[in-house]
Amino acid sequence: MSTFAIILSLVLLIFFAYRGISVLILAPLMAALAVFLSGDIGFMLPIYTDTFMGALGRYILNFFPLFLLGALFGQLMADSGAANAIAQWLMRRLGARHAIATVVLACAVLTYGGVSLFVVAFAIYPIAKSLFRESGIPKRLIPASIALGSFTFTMTALPGTPAIQNAIPIPFFGTHAFAAPGLGIIAGLIMLVLGLLWINTRARAARMAGEGYGEDDPRLELQAAVEGVDLNELARSIPLPLAVLPLVLVIGINALLTFGVFKGMDFSFMGERFPKVDAGKQSGMWAIIVALLVSSLVLIVTRWSHWSNLKHSINKGTLGSMLPIFNTASEVGYGAVIASMAGFALIRDAVLNVSPGNPLISEAVAMNVLAGITGSSSGGMSIALQALGADYLRMATEAGISPELLHRVATIAAGGFDTLPHSGAVITLLAICGLTHKQAYLNMAMVTVGIPMLALVSVITLGTMFGAF
Repeated sequence: MSTFAIILSLVLLIFFAYRGISVLILAPLMAALAVFLSGDIGFMLPIYTDTFMGALGRYILNFFPLFLLGALFGQLMADSGAANAIAQWLMRRLGARHAIATVVLACAVLTYGGVSLFVVAFAIYPIAKSLFRESGIPKRLIPASIALGSFTFTMTALPGTPAIQNAIPIPFFGTHAFAAPGLGIIAGLIMLVLGLLWINTRARAARMAGEGYGEDDPRLELQAAVEGVDLNELARSIPLPLAVLPLVLVIGINALLTFGVFKGMDFSFMGERFPKVDAGKQSGMWAIIVALLVSSLVLIVTRWSHWSNLKHSINKGTLGSMLPIFNTASEVGYGAVIASMAGFALIRDAVLNVSPGNPLISEAVAMNVLAGITGSSSGGMSIALQALGADYLRMATEAGISPELLHRVATIAAGGFDTLPHSGAVITLLAICGLTHKQAYLNMAMVTVGIPMLALVSVITLGTMFGAF
């Protein structure tokens, strides 16, 4: 009965999340339903206050700085005009002839540099509309192009990316953001090259069929509130090197601290005052925090005389971090309740025994399934690692598998089924573009689900044969 309760609650979680009910209320309700159906109704309140809220609180404690600084940095990049300046430079260099590559690369540069994928989508969509219309490429391919550059290789594969998906495994495996860099680059190239090939092939087929750009209906498009600020004018006022500098600093400072400062540092002085702090597992997080903070400060200072309302930008970025982290933390709380139930032991054993001799395969299955259920790569990964992270690390140690390989497989796998139709990211991107699932989702699914799965299989195969590199 407990296992049935878990499965039913998961099905209802997907059903109601797809219909737009906030996971903040949905996750505790579905957790309560699972507990009720399993017969543990007498423990409902302590399970909520201790298990659910305890897991939620620990997640916020561990990852709030990354959500906060990531959202703030993204907002500053957008409001300073830096994001638009980079996109427009790429547009001038590549032009309408390479409209798809321009959109993908613009999104990739910004997201790899630490800008939120939603900020990128709002910033790039107007440029994508102009390029695709001029080139006669169907508008229905814009979401796939933005998703390829924002939701795939820069989020999960490329070493050093400050995306939260690349940070979540750090405290579980004691790794860092540059884990298994060679395998990450290979996976990233697979996603980029095959993704571009797919979208360009669809564009050529549409051209041969006589299909043009189509029609825009601004009433259907979700618009970003820019409050009268002309971002194009701001973009023209910022030199390209200054626009790119903050993005370079995010990756550069992260690498410097990870492989230089923190790697050679003796943290024993922390032992007396912070005996519970494991610097080996925390330093990877510290590097990303410092990189985002310094880059945000540099961006503020270098654009000091050009801010239309710096206080508003800071407040908007800060408040913009709240909903994403509480949504994800609420999903983690739900996962903790499910993991505490007797029926979960059967599910856990089934997942762990998918491939007893190779925990990478089991890990990939767990990440994909939970990311698909929650519609969130960060949510699914957090739930999976919360419940199974210690088991995977133990199994990997016994099998002689590097924690860095575990890290990279986890991030790439979480970026597979996370973009099923009920995903919040998919729904939001389609709303920004004013398109429906029927019009645009198939191509999105190919570049965000199908091709990343090929990259995942490649990384598991190469990692099993040659280890982490």
